Amino acid sequence: MRLQLSLRSCRIPIDAERTPMPLNRLVPIAVLALLLAACGDSSPPTAPADRAAAEVAAAAKIAPAPAEKPKPELPEGKCGDQSAVPADQRIANTPKWTTASEVDNFGYDVYRGDKEEGPFVKLTANPILGAGTTDETHKYEFRDDSIDPCKGYWYYVESTSTGGVHEKFTPVFFAGPKRRSIGSPSK
Repeated sequence: MRLQLSLRSCRIPIDAERTPMPLNRLVPIAVLALLLAACGDSSPPTAPADRAAAEVAAAAKIAPAPAEKPKPELPEGKCGDQSAVPADQRIANTPKWTTASEVDNFGYDVYRGDKEEGPFVKLTANPILGAGTTDETHKYEFRDDSIDPCKGYWYYVESTSTGGVHEKFTPVFFAGPKRRSIGSPSK
């Protein structure tokens, strides 16, 4: 199914099969924010000549993008299993997510993999409890301290409805290594 949302002359196609959250659970505020962010200027349409002149004038006001900052060098440290380290001292990845509202949300499970395409392993022993049905903002996070701090990992979050339906809530995202092994060259 393909849905197209529009606000004035802005058009945003949404592919329902590839959208992580089903369309029936999209939050009106999130849709409005998406439309406003994607459309940019909300002034009324102008004649083509006026529009071209306005674009040239706007381009003249835009400063060049700042040079990309170099990535900080990873600190050296021990790699591998951290189970001998006290839990509060372990290096961790902490996926975080926020909802603008929720509908029949029981909770969330967090999955981790070594590759973007998986396989993924469920990390949460029990779901992180959701807020049920609400139009209030909620913030969630999961601390994964079972990582090898010298490796990068791929994650995604799955939601579970109060009816037991599991759906991928986030896209797959990457958390890079936190350190490099002692004596390894810096990049």
